[in-house]
Amino acid sequence: MSYKISIQVNEHKFTGELYDTETARKVYEALPLEAKGNTWGDEIYFEIPVSAELEEEAREVVQKGDLGYWPTGEAFCIFYGLTPASPSEDEIRPASAVNVIGKVYGDVEVLKGTSGSIKVKVEKENN
Repeated sequence: MSYKISIQVNEHKFTGELYDTETARKVYEALPLEAKGNTWGDEIYFEIPVSAELEEEAREVVQKGDLGYWPTGEAFCIFYGLTPASPSEDEIRPASAVNVIGKVYGDVEVLKGTSGSIKVKVEKENN
């Protein structure tokens, strides 16, 4: 089972899903979320009112389009390219391990170059 969501970053709209994990369920229950996003390389992150521990399946390397929860900063993360911690052109590395909680569908590369005031909205998708 997964949970359908919609994500808006400034003028860009995406659909996605949250997986059936403990952390993803907590995030889904906290929706809708609106926040001012920050960037770290090609990652947008923002603090959310969810507290969760690092899960056994937590990853130190993620894929383009992955949605993560970063327990260290209680943050929701959208990965769309390399970060300052990426050691090479083919490895997307968060600041530290994240729980991968879902996936964004569509061309997340349109987010490259996003900076300044970033408005992010994450909502439950109407079925």
